Amino acid sequence: MPGRVIYLVRSWPRLSQTFILNEVMALERRGVQLAIFSLVASGETMVQDGVGRVRSPVHFLDGSGSPPVARLRLHVAALLAAPAAYLRTLLLCLCRPRLAAGYGECSALRCFALALRVTSEVNRLRARGEEVRHVHAHFAHDPALVGMLTARLCRLPFTFTAHARDLVQIPVAALTARAAPARAVVTCCEVNAAYITAAVPARLRPPVHVIHHGVDLVRFSPAQRAGGHTPRLVSVGRLVEKKGYADLLRALALVRDVDPDFRCRIFGDGPLQEQLIGLRDRLGLRDQVRFEGAHGSDRIAAELRAADIFVLTPRVTTDGDRDGIPNVLVEAMATGLPVVTTSAGGITELVQHGTNGLVAPTGRVQPIAELLTTLLTDRELRGRLGAAARETVESDYDLDGAAGRLEQLLLPPAPALEVVG
Repeated sequence: MPGRVIYLVRSWPRLSQTFILNEVMALERRGVQLAIFSLVASGETMVQDGVGRVRSPVHFLDGSGSPPVARLRLHVAALLAAPAAYLRTLLLCLCRPRLAAGYGECSALRCFALALRVTSEVNRLRARGEEVRHVHAHFAHDPALVGMLTARLCRLPFTFTAHARDLVQIPVAALTARAAPARAVVTCCEVNAAYITAAVPARLRPPVHVIHHGVDLVRFSPAQRAGGHTPRLVSVGRLVEKKGYADLLRALALVRDVDPDFRCRIFGDGPLQEQLIGLRDRLGLRDQVRFEGAHGSDRIAAELRAADIFVLTPRVTTDGDRDGIPNVLVEAMATGLPVVTTSAGGITELVQHGTNGLVAPTGRVQPIAELLTTLLTDRELRGRLGAAARETVESDYDLDGAAGRLEQLLLPPAPALEVVG
């Protein structure tokens, strides 16, 4: 059945959120019609290589600079279109301001104002004869609240995908308020699903679905890796505390003391860049470690195919921030790379120690160094783990398979009519 899905994100396009871009493109390939609404523009000058191939219209909602009369018209139009829904939703935001408590940047009333802008576009689509069937939001904080309010205003079913900080750093009451009216909650790993199940009371909890971030198995495919050169390590991630790059640098210093014959290239940027470069220099790793900055996914795919080992050492921060399953781990494993990582978040659902990768305890520098040394000195082990890594991704992390499961939630088939004869 045709129909458009309202697809809400925090900012578009984000270089670090390849999983969202991949999902959009995979849904489009399946014929799903989306209308993308971004709370704000990302402001980034570098974008992923596939952004230009997205066919769905993209709307940016931050209209804080629009004239008061324009904002008033949005309220009046929504009130006239659905008086009861408008009044109930406005009253909800007025009476429960802590709907927007915790991690996030928008108040409940600000989220209501953004939902009115989405509602205006939904009503325009309907006036043109288009059917709008569903609202889906990525991230459990501001986007999910805007999505929930939009669904109430437009009388549409609603789902959202919860990821990491957006999930664990909002109050349980706020999470429950978003989950209770949802048709389903989606998340990327079993650890998150268990958290949602424990936090949201059973009588209010919709089905919780684990849908892994899929990767393009053709684009991220194995390469023939010849020996006889200085081993090449690659890491990719934002330079923020939860990615654990300080732990990685200290581990590499221990590896260097045993065998300095390796090179590590770190791709990504972030607020800790200067601090991490300073740490690298104090540890005497300038010959071994290079910070390459942020790059698009085509460059990352090429670097993964040319590497010998992928390493990422996430940790849980003091305020609870953590990864689910980092998408770049899946991409690296898809290229047949052996990985060294940690047990943070949902990583052990993807990487089984000694089977398809090596896993160290979170925040433990010495074990990370020992695992890296093991892989650096054992080419046969690298080959075996890399082959198993590719098999894991082929089995459980195919992009089109993940998009198919999500499509069934967003646009469930109409029940067959019973034939009475």
